[in-house]
Amino acid sequence: MKELTKNWIAEKMKELMLQKSLDKIRVGEICSLAQIDRSTFYYHFKDKYDLVAWIFYSSAFKTDVLSREESAASLKQVKKDYIFYKRAFEDRSQNPLWEYMLEYYAGRYTDIARQKLNTDVLDEQTVFSIRMYSYGTIAMSREWVFRDNTTSAETIVEMMFTTMPENLKRIFFS
Repeated sequence: MKELTKNWIAEKMKELMLQKSLDKIRVGEICSLAQIDRSTFYYHFKDKYDLVAWIFYSSAFKTDVLSREESAASLKQVKKDYIFYKRAFEDRSQNPLWEYMLEYYAGRYTDIARQKLNTDVLDEQTVFSIRMYSYGTIAMSREWVFRDNTTSAETIVEMMFTTMPENLKRIFFS
C-alpha cells in the first residue's frame, strides 16, 4: 500500500511538472491533485525535492549500471519523460536533481567496486575515478536528453563505457 501511495503521488507530481517548473509547484498543489492530506505527503516525502529524487531512484534502482542494454533503456526512459527531467534539471534549488544522481551513481559504483575487490575501503584514485565518471556520465546524459535528437541511446552508452577510466574497467569487467 505504501508503494502504491508513493507511486500515485509521483504520478501527480509528473502531471504538475508537465504544466510548470518545479520551483512554481507547491506541496499543497500536489496534495490537492492527488487528493491526499499534507500529512500523507509528509509521511512519504520530506519535501517536493525528495519526491523528485524518489521518482528518479525508483527508475534507477531497476537498472544494472554495468549493462549496456539496461543503461540504454534507462536513457530512453529519461528521454520519454523529457519534460519531467528537463524541469527537474533546470531547477536550481537547494536540492538539485543532479546532486541526487551523483550520490546515487557514485554510491552504486562504489558498492560494486567494494564487492568485486572484496574490500570495505577503496583507494583514493578509485574513489576519484568513480566520482569523475559519475559526474561525466550524468552531464553527458543530460546533454544528450536535451540537445541531441540524432544519436541513439545505445551509441551514447557505448561511448560512456568506452571512456570509462581504465582502472574502473579493470575492476568492473575483469
